[in-house]
Amino acid sequence: MAQNLVEKIAQKYAVQLAPDHEVRSGDFLSIRPAHVMTHDNTGAVIPKFRSIGATRVDNPRQPVYALDHDIQNTGEKNLAKYEGIKNFAAEMGVDFYPAGRGIGHQIMCEEGYAWPGAMMVASDSHSNMYGGLGCLGTPIVRTDAAAIWATGRTWWQVPPVARVKLTGKLRPWVTGKDVILTLTGHFNNDELLNHAIEFAGEGVAELSIDQRLAVANMTTEWGALAGVFPIDRITLDWLRRRIDTIAARGLEGVPSDADGEKGAHPRMNAAHLAELEADLPVADADAYYAKEVTLDLGSVQPMVAGPHNLKTVATATEFDERDIKIHKAYLLSCVNSRVEDISQAASVVKGRKIAPGVDFLVAAASREVQAAAEASGDWQTLLDAGARTIPPSCGPCIGMGTGLLDAGEVGISATNRNFKGRMGSPESEAFLGSPAVVAASALAGKITLPEGLSFDREAVLTTISVNPAPDGGAAEVTILDGFPEKMEGELLFVHEDNLNTDGIYPGKYTYQDDMTPEQQAEVAMENYDPEFQSIAQRGDLLVGAFNFGTGSSREQAATALKHRGIGLVMAGSFSETYKRNALNNGFLVIDAPELARDLRERFGTDKLTVRTGLQSTLDFRTATLTVNGKPYSLAPVGPAAQELVLEGGLESWVKNRL
Repeated sequence: MAQNLVEKIAQKYAVQLAPDHEVRSGDFLSIRPAHVMTHDNTGAVIPKFRSIGATRVDNPRQPVYALDHDIQNTGEKNLAKYEGIKNFAAEMGVDFYPAGRGIGHQIMCEEGYAWPGAMMVASDSHSNMYGGLGCLGTPIVRTDAAAIWATGRTWWQVPPVARVKLTGKLRPWVTGKDVILTLTGHFNNDELLNHAIEFAGEGVAELSIDQRLAVANMTTEWGALAGVFPIDRITLDWLRRRIDTIAARGLEGVPSDADGEKGAHPRMNAAHLAELEADLPVADADAYYAKEVTLDLGSVQPMVAGPHNLKTVATATEFDERDIKIHKAYLLSCVNSRVEDISQAASVVKGRKIAPGVDFLVAAASREVQAAAEASGDWQTLLDAGARTIPPSCGPCIGMGTGLLDAGEVGISATNRNFKGRMGSPESEAFLGSPAVVAASALAGKITLPEGLSFDREAVLTTISVNPAPDGGAAEVTILDGFPEKMEGELLFVHEDNLNTDGIYPGKYTYQDDMTPEQQAEVAMENYDPEFQSIAQRGDLLVGAFNFGTGSSREQAATALKHRGIGLVMAGSFSETYKRNALNNGFLVIDAPELARDLRERFGTDKLTVRTGLQSTLDFRTATLTVNGKPYSLAPVGPAAQELVLEGGLESWVKNRL
C-alpha cells in the first residue's frame, strides 16, 4: 500500500517489525533514531541514565550534546554543570559542542546530523525544525533520551499526517516566518494538533532552506509533532554548498570523524550526498493524508502575532495603525537568526539608527552564521544602527540572560514563542514578527513594517479539508506473551476538553517527591472533580475528551491514575507529552475520538465525572472496542507499546536490556 513520507521514514528507523508490516499512522513503533540531541538539559538526563544502571552509551555516534540555553550564566553552579556535561561527553565518546558554538538545532543542521530522509529526535520541542531539510525531526522527553543513550532505542506512535500544499510565490519582503504566522493565526482551533505535517506543492520551490527551517521550526507552535518538507533540488543544492563550505573551512571544531572517510567530514561529504541522491525518499502519489490544507503564498503578507499567543495574528499594516510603542526588539533564536534573516534586517536598518529608548538585541544562530554575517558586512551594519549583540544562544527567547522584558514593557521579536512571562516579566507583552518587521519596528519605535511598503487588506487564500479514514482490513495485532488479548470494564467518562495535568494531579503535590503510590492515587483528579474518588472504581476504563493531559509535563498526572486502579485511559486526543509520560510509566492510553464524541452526546456536560453503566470489551488483537454491541476501531497497540506495559515502563524496559 502507498505510504506518505513520514510513514516511509518511520518505517526505515523502526526496529523489530514483522517482515510484512507496513508502517501506518497510529502504529506504536520501537525506533532507533539516527541521532538524539540534548542541550543544557543533558545535565538532567545524565542522572536518569545512571539511575537505570547504564554505564556506557550504546552508540556514541548517536547522541549529540550542545550547550545553548543558559550560556550567559557564568555563575559557579552553571559552569560546574557545563563542565560536568563536557566531561561526561568525553568519558562516553559523544559529540560535544560547547557554549558559544551555537544553538543545538542549528548545529544539527550545519554539521549534517539532521540529514534529509533520516529520523532525528531531540529533548526539545523545536526539533520539528529539522523538517526544513526533509528530515523527520520530533521531540522526546528526558526519559526517552536516557533510554536512547543506553539502548539506542525508544518508542514512537506515528501521528496522523496532514499535507499542506503551498501554491504561488511570496511577494518581496514576505518571508517563511510570515507563512507560518499566517497558518497559526488562520487555523487557530487545533485543526492540526498532534499531526505530522508534510509540505507540498509548487510553492515549496519558492522557499529557501532558511525559510523552510523557520516554517518547520514553528509547526511546533501550530501544535504539530513534525513538519517535513520534500527533498528537492533546493535541498540538494544547499547540501552541495554546505559540503563545499566545510571543505574550505576544514574540520576545525568537528568533534568526531569516526563515521567518515579519513580527512573528510563524517556526514557532510560527497559520498553521503551521492548515497542520498541515489535513493531519494518521496511520498507515494496516492498516499493517504488525514487532512489537507492549501495556502496561496501570494496572499501572504508581513504578519505579527500576539501578545501572549500565536493564535491572535494580524497584518503588520494593521499593527502599524494601532501605534503600539516598543521598548525592545529581538533578532535571535533557532527560528530566525540565520544568514538570510540577519541580511534582511541589515538591509532595513542600513544607514539609519535605532529609535531612542529601544534596545535592539541580536544573536546569531551559530558562531558560523555570525562569521558569515561579519564577512558580508551585515553584522557591522546592525552594530552601526545601534544593535546590541549577545553570543550565539537561545537567551532572551527562553527568559535567560540579558535584555529581558521588564514589567510594563513591550517587545517585538523574531523568535517562536510569546507566551506570557516567557521573555521576562509576566506584566510585559511580547509580539512576534519577521526579521524585517522587527528591524523596521526597532527603527520606528513602534510595531510596523519596513518603510515604503504597503499592502492592501486582502483575504488569505487558503482551504482545509478532512479526508475519510481509509477502509479497514488491517492485519491482526501480534500479542506478546503475558499481554492480555482483551480488557473489560465499565466506562467512566469525564467530558472536559483540555483537561490539564493540574486538574488530574494538583501542582501542590508535584514536588513532594516522597508521595507514595497510594498517596498519589488518593489525590488523582482532585482539582478536576472532588467527587471523582467516590465515583471511580478499580478496573474502570476512563474516557476523556480532547487534548487530555495538556499543560505541564508532570508525569504524576499519569501515574496517579495508574495507581488509582484505572485500567487505561481512552480520549478524543491526548497531549503528546502526557501520552509519552503515560507509556514511559507503563500506563496505556489510546485515542478514541468517536467514542469520546458519542459519550458526550449521550451524557452531556452537567456532571464532571459520569459512571456510565456501559460495559465494554477491548480486543487488542483486532484493535476494536465494543460498547453495548457497537464496535469502535482503535489504533493498534503494537508490540512496542505492549513491552512498555508488561515491563512497567521505559526505565524498567531499559534495565532489562542492559
